[in-house]
Amino acid sequence: MERRTFLRIGAGAAGSMLVPVFGNAIAAEELLNPMAASFKKSLADTAMNAATKAGASYCDVRIGRYLNQFVTTRDLHVESVTNTESSGVGVRVIANGAYGFAATNSMTPDGVANAARQAVAIAKANAKLQSEPVQLAPVEGVGEVSWATPFTKDWRTVPVKDKAEMLLAANKAGLDAGASFMRSQLFQVNQQKYFASTDGSYIDQDIHRLWAPLSATAVDKATGKFRSRDGLGAPVGMGYEYFDARPEHKVQAAGGVTTLYTKSYDLVEEARAAGRQAREKLSAKSVEPGKYDLVLAPENLFLTIHESVGHPTELDRVLGYEANYAGTSFCTLDKWQSKNFKFGSEHVNIVADKTRPGSLGYVAYDDEGVKCKEWDIIRNGILVNYQATRDQAHIIGEKESHGCSYADSWSQVQFQRMPNVSLAPGKKRLTPDEMVKDVKKGIYILGRGSYSIDQQRYNFQFGGQLYFEIKNGKIVGPLEDVAYQANTQEFWNACTATCDERDWRMGGSFFDGKGQPSQVSAVSHGSSTTRFNGINVINTARKIG
Repeated sequence: MERRTFLRIGAGAAGSMLVPVFGNAIAAEELLNPMAASFKKSLADTAMNAATKAGASYCDVRIGRYLNQFVTTRDLHVESVTNTESSGVGVRVIANGAYGFAATNSMTPDGVANAARQAVAIAKANAKLQSEPVQLAPVEGVGEVSWATPFTKDWRTVPVKDKAEMLLAANKAGLDAGASFMRSQLFQVNQQKYFASTDGSYIDQDIHRLWAPLSATAVDKATGKFRSRDGLGAPVGMGYEYFDARPEHKVQAAGGVTTLYTKSYDLVEEARAAGRQAREKLSAKSVEPGKYDLVLAPENLFLTIHESVGHPTELDRVLGYEANYAGTSFCTLDKWQSKNFKFGSEHVNIVADKTRPGSLGYVAYDDEGVKCKEWDIIRNGILVNYQATRDQAHIIGEKESHGCSYADSWSQVQFQRMPNVSLAPGKKRLTPDEMVKDVKKGIYILGRGSYSIDQQRYNFQFGGQLYFEIKNGKIVGPLEDVAYQANTQEFWNACTATCDERDWRMGGSFFDGKGQPSQVSAVSHGSSTTRFNGINVINTARKIG
């Protein structure tokens, strides 16, 4: 079995986060050594033959090589550069109507055959305690296919020196603009995943993801007061060309507040804006609590979508199968069965997919060999579907899986994970500036901040990075100490408008945790700037004395 290690790395709104790193440290040049497809197919066939002979009615084999490179800087210094690699084989079977799973890093015929037989033995033991057999939705074997994340620049071929220089240039820009401290990082992931099953599939996928979080902190030395502004850039599923910023990739936010990037990311300019705005936050007015119309930029709304829509529509949470890690869901089956549960207003159309280029969830096939697709979860405000895997589909009358099964490692069993879950853009032409013009008392919010949500994914509180007061249709100045509170249903029913597709862009979560033992996945959430009327806003300033 692989050795799991952890790096404690400061990042994002949390200031520091626990980042799981799988495998052992390796030299940078080792990142490019491939594993032959013929070798993987031979191992998979060996495992499937051993499982079938031991009594399995079904078997799938996942052969994985997981590569990571993390570069961490603070101010004008490089703190660490870490390369890790992990490889092995996971075997899942059904025998006597029950699942069994085993994994090994012994990538030899004997090693994978032993793992397959162990998985069958576990399945037979599980069957004695299982009341109903596993029902897998049908899937047609696709034969031998391959797929790779589309990119023009492989992060593995870019010298570490160039990456470190980009991060240090960003830190310097932030410091020069007013920050007292700067921190920037670069997370780079390559998952080489081979899937084979007794359904007749041999699927080879090469997946690449990037994220460059940064944080600027400004300190008032006279008072000791400090404020931070984290980066607004999204993690992506693409190559290193993401950092080749181009003017045509810019999007102007409401009121000229800041310039955002979609298909590329100017890290240095973002750091410069973060340093300046962190300093400006020291003198920003503290918000007056009360009811406000909120204008939420995609860089803020993505997290609210993730927590209040993505997680509660995971079918395993709905059924109570997932409860130990972050709870179950208020979106129970009776609400879906009624066909009229008003999750949100008519402006709320939520779509799930793993097919959008550039997104974190973008792959061709999931970890059950199911071809990925797009489907509606909420249509015109009504809950119409969930997220389901092969063994869940029959519960909600689906004839096929939604293709959202995933494991974060060859050594972990695959289970239901969130696909990209996004708010569709408005159908009428509407820009953020035009949306603001119709707001008399409101707050415009960008970036993700602290958040809290209950065990049913219902009552919540969210913050942000940048807050701007709106008075009589105009952005009049920055605010601080803002958090908005609501329950999921009242919040989404307060949605009164969303900008059109010209403003639509994605945010995302690079380390979304779920399950026990915990696994992480990467998922994107898109939206346009969206308005919510009459939302309760509190002041989060800490009063002393």
